[in-house]
Amino acid sequence: MRTVELGRTGLRVSELGLGLASIGGMFAAVPQQQAVATIDRAWELGVRLFDTAPVYGYGLSEQRAGLALRGRPRGEFVLCSKVGRLIEPGGPDLQPIWAEPPPGIGPRLDYSYAATIRSFEASLERMGIDRIDVLHIHDPDLDFPTASTEAFRALAELRGRGTIRAISLGVNHAEVAARFLRATGVDGPDCILLAGRYTLLDQTGADELLPLCEQLGVAVLAAGVFQGGVLTETADGVPRGYARAPREILERIDRLRALCREYGVPLLAAAVQFPLRHPAVPAVVVGARTPREIAEVAAWHELEIPPEFWAALRSRL
Repeated sequence: MRTVELGRTGLRVSELGLGLASIGGMFAAVPQQQAVATIDRAWELGVRLFDTAPVYGYGLSEQRAGLALRGRPRGEFVLCSKVGRLIEPGGPDLQPIWAEPPPGIGPRLDYSYAATIRSFEASLERMGIDRIDVLHIHDPDLDFPTASTEAFRALAELRGRGTIRAISLGVNHAEVAARFLRATGVDGPDCILLAGRYTLLDQTGADELLPLCEQLGVAVLAAGVFQGGVLTETADGVPRGYARAPREILERIDRLRALCREYGVPLLAAAVQFPLRHPAVPAVVVGARTPREIAEVAAWHELEIPPEFWAALRSRL
């Protein structure tokens, strides 16, 4: 698998990264052996970028990431995690999407300087790994004033000491990341993990954020390329996901499917590769809960797509 420079960070990553929310039990429980096997299969396929977070299964994802990765040569992979939520007894910000949360603990939103340092140290302890390469401020829109000052100051200190290599944001809203970049200036984040806003179905990230990132040399990791599962559930025309998708989205998917049929391109291969065509996007991050799923995504990533398809897509978006 190809590796690329991650913007100005000095890190090299595989073009395909594995997001580890699913193995933390997002929407459905994942046995530990299966979770570790999924990461092992990703490694076999050449994936060297792994993204987790404390809130993913309330520590479960990070624990499993550690089990699978801490025996690997540390210089051969890039590990990302997040700050913004402390996992602690009685944490009140419970989310129903986690199928197997540890009993008695939960997340508490806190972007203060002290909590940011505590969160980072707790992540290292859960994973049993000596460092985190890229540390995202997770969902900074939930308390932008504190996230953009105290949390950012903590990460800047960690970066200055060489404890982390890069500061990043993990966001679902492109305008929030653009606001953060403007607020923190040239010494601000080195990366942005952008979920669902530069995809076949939603290019709002290209309105302001991606040009700004290109200008500043900030790398964008594109996540959510299947738009929360809507594309995977409708790619073959079987209406599993039709009930939860707006009509205009379904009509757009129909047009995309027709274009893909015209050029013999699997829709999901186009979804994985589309963000990589932007110069600000060196890599995509895609979740998987089984070895088979990550192998399928890797095959879509490696599939050769004719230039004529991309030209036709650009004219029809």
